[in-house]
Amino acid sequence: MSKQNREQKKQKVIEVLNKARSMELQAIHQYMNQHYSLDDKDYGEFATKIRTIAIDEMRHAETFAERVKELDGEPTTELAGGVEKNQDVEKIFPFDSEQEEEAIETYNEFAQICRENNDTISAKLFETIIEEEQQHQNYFDDIDDHIKNLGNTYLARMVGTAEGEGGEE
Repeated sequence: MSKQNREQKKQKVIEVLNKARSMELQAIHQYMNQHYSLDDKDYGEFATKIRTIAIDEMRHAETFAERVKELDGEPTTELAGGVEKNQDVEKIFPFDSEQEEEAIETYNEFAQICRENNDTISAKLFETIIEEEQQHQNYFDDIDDHIKNLGNTYLARMVGTAEGEGGEE
């Protein structure tokens, strides 16, 4: 394989790593906005868990950036999209679940692109992050199900929970 061909393959991997980093940066902003909103509405347990997930996303963004740098690329600072603000608590969890589902689907595609371009290290990186995104999606789905099935009774029980009671699952 020629040096030019290797370079082209590397650039394709850097491109998907940066797209993924951009998605993570957007998720961080989205989740932190929700964290502040939920905390302000006195949903401390929800706020804590979403902040914890935002920190996971920060770690993902940093991991993607480190891999881009290892490949001699420049990590992006661009967000993949805007931030939805002032969401009702009933809308946050299905919205976030959909975001995570999109990330999982996209990262599976990106892992395949990495394999096609002979970069198993980046492919494994995506696979590891996909597992964490699946955990996030499961949490969002569980809370959404509770809200749908129990409605205001569940939400009333969650109001006034101290930030920190939610913690890690």
